[in-house]
Amino acid sequence: MIGRLAYAEGSPCPTLVLDARYLPREDGPLLDALADARRFMAGAGAGHVLKIALVEPSSHPLFDLDYRFIQALPDGPAQFDLRGSCGHSILASIVSAGESGMLAKLVPGARVRVDVQNNGDQMVCEVDEVNREQVEFTVHFLHTPPKPVRDLLIVGEPRTDLLVDGERVEVSLVTAGNPYVFVDARTAGVDGTGELFSDDPVLFDRLSRIRAAAARRLGWPVDKAFPKVAAVMPTTQGHLAVRAISVPTWHPTIALTGAACLGAATAIEGTIPWLAARDAGCVQGLIDIDTAGGASAVTAATRDDGGARELAWITVARCRVTFYGSFLVEPLAHLQFKEIAECLSPSG
Repeated sequence: MIGRLAYAEGSPCPTLVLDARYLPREDGPLLDALADARRFMAGAGAGHVLKIALVEPSSHPLFDLDYRFIQALPDGPAQFDLRGSCGHSILASIVSAGESGMLAKLVPGARVRVDVQNNGDQMVCEVDEVNREQVEFTVHFLHTPPKPVRDLLIVGEPRTDLLVDGERVEVSLVTAGNPYVFVDARTAGVDGTGELFSDDPVLFDRLSRIRAAAARRLGWPVDKAFPKVAAVMPTTQGHLAVRAISVPTWHPTIALTGAACLGAATAIEGTIPWLAARDAGCVQGLIDIDTAGGASAVTAATRDDGGARELAWITVARCRVTFYGSFLVEPLAHLQFKEIAECLSPSG
């Protein structure tokens, strides 16, 4: 089987993209195959690649690609989390699919529609720029029909208390793109962006414990990757500073799905991101995001429907992807094997 590596700017690591048509459909055999692939990758010096994307031409007439994300965990080659998605890996998949011929050649103005198998997300990724090294996208997370924003609250309330080391910590549990635990950075003991963006092991441990408490609150495994956690604080006019944790360390920026979830959360009255956006004087729906690794922006398009606010789509711009190349994943070679006779049979 041919594997492809692509890197979306701001992601913790590249994504390994595989053609789902040649892989087992059942989770057990699939994860066994992916564990073999991870052992091979580690032996080749790519053990840091913890994102795996499975793609194929969509069976749905409204989409171009079916996509499934597998989060590899650092605890061992057979450890995975199947819950949640990854926006950066979706973009890596699109670029890889264009390189493999699964999609038509990517050109400015092209739109690729992706059906996310993990959580039912529907995405439209617009190609803004293509050059030898990179492809730049604008990404839209669609909600068709529009979804009441309060339906995005995982436990049904904008803020909830978690018990963390015997102390009550107020958080917002929101799902859009991925499930997130948002906490006010000041609650996490941070005073200013300098502290928020520093490589502080105490802050990292604090946020990790908050994430673990949220997982227990939701009845999810504590040792997996979801829900994600991010600390938020208002900074200058229209800007929020965000620090998030990935697997297994600080996220260099914020996940694409994290930006989408943050944008959605700022549209839900009473959430911690909503309060932070109000303090920062953000224009409704538009948030400039500052992170330790750079800046981005997100727009959440909402409307009022009979007094209830609904989310129509979320847009994240300036997303860049670099294609690294293709290689033979030797342990999976038998899954994509063809006899020469099979290739010649149509001419017979």
